[in-house]
Amino acid sequence: MTETGQGVHEGQEGPDTGKQPRSVRVVLLALMIAMMLAMLDNMIIGTAMPTIVGELGGLEHLSWVVTSYTLATAASTPIWGKIGDMYGRKGSFMASIVLFLIGSALSGMAQDMGQLIGFRAVQGLGAGGLMVGVMAIIGDLIPPRERGKYQGMMAAVMALAMIGGPLVGGTITDNWGWRWAFYINLPLGAVALVAISVVLHLPRKRSQARIDYLGAGLLTVGITAIVLVTTWGGTEYAWTSARIMELTAIGVVALVGFVLWEKRAAEPLMPLHIFRSRNFTLMSVIGFITGFVMFGAVLFLPLYQQSVQGASATNSGLLLLPMLGAMLVTSMVAGRVTTNTGRYKIFPLAGGVLLIAGLWLLSLMDTETSRLTSGLYMAVLGLGMGCLMQITMLVAQNSVEMKDMGVASSSTTLFRTLGSSFGVAIMGALFNHRVQDVMAERAGAAGSQIGQVTEQSAQLDAASLAKLPAAAREAYQHAVSAGTHGAFLLGAGVAVVALVAAVFVKEVPLKGAGPKPTDSSPAPAPVTEAV
Repeated sequence: MTETGQGVHEGQEGPDTGKQPRSVRVVLLALMIAMMLAMLDNMIIGTAMPTIVGELGGLEHLSWVVTSYTLATAASTPIWGKIGDMYGRKGSFMASIVLFLIGSALSGMAQDMGQLIGFRAVQGLGAGGLMVGVMAIIGDLIPPRERGKYQGMMAAVMALAMIGGPLVGGTITDNWGWRWAFYINLPLGAVALVAISVVLHLPRKRSQARIDYLGAGLLTVGITAIVLVTTWGGTEYAWTSARIMELTAIGVVALVGFVLWEKRAAEPLMPLHIFRSRNFTLMSVIGFITGFVMFGAVLFLPLYQQSVQGASATNSGLLLLPMLGAMLVTSMVAGRVTTNTGRYKIFPLAGGVLLIAGLWLLSLMDTETSRLTSGLYMAVLGLGMGCLMQITMLVAQNSVEMKDMGVASSSTTLFRTLGSSFGVAIMGALFNHRVQDVMAERAGAAGSQIGQVTEQSAQLDAASLAKLPAAAREAYQHAVSAGTHGAFLLGAGVAVVALVAAVFVKEVPLKGAGPKPTDSSPAPAPVTEAV
């Protein structure tokens, strides 16, 4: 059963957006706010964490404030996508906004670290639906040929969140207190909720099938185990420890069980037939690599600039401006070109080349590299990421039927999220190992002492670094330089996989309105292709 409205109807390829330009603009603005909420939150909270720990205590549980949010987001992402496909996009998206706002309000009222960790998990559950809902609703509203432009705008929002998050977080914490880092979500989320409720009209679905609870449980266990392995491995526990081995085994068994069950489920959580599309599978691979590279770069570039180039930690968001600015501009250009021409294969190819080139250039940085030079290197990497960020979502959505739009959006988002977890873990392990080795070689006993200080993260803040003897400080700077060299060189090697995958992408025409539509008829269904 469905209810009709003035907006777009699910199951169609999209409307003539010229009929309701104001409504479409309002909905897109609400979607941008929702995307900003999901992306901005962790960036703001990261800046506020020292103040939060100072008031609530529980320093030993600090990492769980972020980990609980990440786990809940990753685990809920595919579930939100399937719920939207089965019961309607509008209702599931509004539910995710409400859940996110409840988690935000509760987090702001937390009285101890345990409560904050639990409430952050509630926030993360809502955030998983925000990210999937934004992309899936764009898939319903906008014909494929037009999607690149709007998904490029969403990539720009992501870049702005990464740039502005630390600055906004610092300003809010200094002037209003850390609790407002959470409360600020409430008015923004309310605006998005009202706009979606009033303006967006999509049919409500009532699927006769039941939610695949067993598949959801198996996938949740598998994702949770993987994220914990990549989060704890080499930090909380040694990679060869019993705990990491147990989690790895649990993750493998759960995911194998998930795949076997999905072949039998009446309404599978993640229909395996979508992977028969060569383009969808390749976009999943490219999305994984993009997440691997991007979050590794976001982690190590500020560390390099603070430790080696003497930059201030308080401006950590601005340190990434060359990379994120280039990513923002390129995403917008790629979306516009795709809309005007209907062609897109050039962007994964160019993105793969630029990704490799940017990471290789960053691996060349040493203690003598100037900020201008490192900024140029970062810009090259940003150009590559801008070519890939939303094109992967666009092609993935164009490779499935409309009934699987939510699953396609959630799967692509999930692979990118898992890629980021692996990137931070693997690049971080290599970085830490190189720092420890170089410190031992160059500083002897002093290096061992510093090694004990940096055992967990191989990082010293500016104040601690300034207190070191000149020889030890120089040794540490060389060690960080060597660590970033190894991490980015590894990233360049991994990025080769993205380029190879891009070579095999089949350019299936994007259906729907071009830049100058000549009629108001709905666009035909997307063309799909098999392996």
